[in-house]
Amino acid sequence: MIFFRTTSGNEPVREWLKRLPPDERRLIGEDLQVLQYRWPLGMPLVDSLGDGLWEVRSRLPTRIARTLFFVHHEEIILLHGFIKKTQKTPTEDRALALKRKHGYIQNS
Repeated sequence: MIFFRTTSGNEPVREWLKRLPPDERRLIGEDLQVLQYRWPLGMPLVDSLGDGLWEVRSRLPTRIARTLFFVHHEEIILLHGFIKKTQKTPTEDRALALKRKHGYIQNS
């Protein structure tokens, strides 16, 4: 599993996880571990967003988190993480993940 890294060296998903409370970080980490060792997976933990994007659907005590990723050369690349506030995955979150995906592919 690889954390996407920006050209400036930031790892947005890792930084997002570090800002979460420890109990939520642990739950998301457990879901990511299941993803890593059992890929490919389907619902209820993982869902396709199209264009090669996938989401890990983590249920937290009082809210829902999503971690967007894609698979490249048999590696899981974590692109974007956020707390879900609407029924559908917000367009801007999906667009950001797609932009990062394309950037990763171009630079690899």
